[in-house]
Amino acid sequence: MSVRQSLLAILDQGPCYGYQLRHEFDRRTGSRWPLNVGQIYNTLERLERDGLVTRLDADAQGHIYWQITADGSAEVARWLSSPVVRTTAVRDEVAIKLAVAATLPGVDARAAIRAQRAETRGHLGRLRAEATTIGDADDAEQLARSLVMDSLIFAAEAEDRWLTHLEERLGAHPRHALALGLTQERPKRGRPSKSTGDAVLI
Repeated sequence: MSVRQSLLAILDQGPCYGYQLRHEFDRRTGSRWPLNVGQIYNTLERLERDGLVTRLDADAQGHIYWQITADGSAEVARWLSSPVVRTTAVRDEVAIKLAVAATLPGVDARAAIRAQRAETRGHLGRLRAEATTIGDADDAEQLARSLVMDSLIFAAEAEDRWLTHLEERLGAHPRHALALGLTQERPKRGRPSKSTGDAVLI
């Protein structure tokens, strides 16, 4: 959704063609999430289908420009004025791996945590080193890069703190107390029922 809305917001500044949109997106996001041109054109076609952009005639170089509609501009205004609602449905690979490891009999979850911490701290060090090359935000593109970099650094710092917290939580329990063997209960087809009595580990 953020790619769709970001491209629409860029088009709200004026008509663009596909490669131009990719370049403008990169300029505004520190080139952290490069877009495939095919993805851009697929998104543009969906935006056209939804009445948010229109396709213009090609220029002398064969570039097909896209222009935002009034409905598209209204959608941009709604997006920019609305917060991003985070849900618990987002899957975090690290959290899933370590939660599963903590409940598997015979698995040393603390070793898995230590390995992850080493990777997280290495990643954090690389981000901090890269941040020093950006320097002061003297122009808009540098500012965009530094804002994205700050977000990545803060996220890595938070993961490092969470790993310490997780290790402390596991240390408070005997290793066998958290082990879950395979259940003998045979689940029924369909979605599993939500249990209110399950203990929450983390």
